[in-house]
Amino acid sequence: MSTVQRVPAVEGWFTMPEPGGTERPQLIGARCTGCGTYVFPPRSSGCPNPGCSADELTAVPLSSRGRVWSYTENRYAPPPPFPASDPFEPYALAAVELADEGLIVLGQVARHVNAAELRVGMEMELDLDVLHRDGDVEHIVYVWVPAGEAPR
Repeated sequence: MSTVQRVPAVEGWFTMPEPGGTERPQLIGARCTGCGTYVFPPRSSGCPNPGCSADELTAVPLSSRGRVWSYTENRYAPPPPFPASDPFEPYALAAVELADEGLIVLGQVARHVNAAELRVGMEMELDLDVLHRDGDVEHIVYVWVPAGEAPR
């Protein structure tokens, strides 16, 4: 019997606690050492604040909760070489304003939540889901779920 390996679809963007554990996933962003501006996805240089001349950013964990700033539904499969479910199933995307940083982070919404169920201002929290499977490897992404729905 083979063991399924879980790997992040994009390395370094979020933490991957053990399934069934008590830790919650967190986004990993960066913060400017000069002005304190946050950025996601993480990077090590180039402050995004046009009023700042600092060039050094340090990796920091970001809030795992926030509120829907905007949302939409994706009804088209991505073109190759990007993986898509077969058959393709539409999914919701949400731009979530992080609670502590005020940074807006775009991400998929968990598959069981339709765009019609989302509302601007709705509280969301971070979770993980399988983007696609490649044999015995699950490629994991972060997703947004309505607050209180993520497993503990």
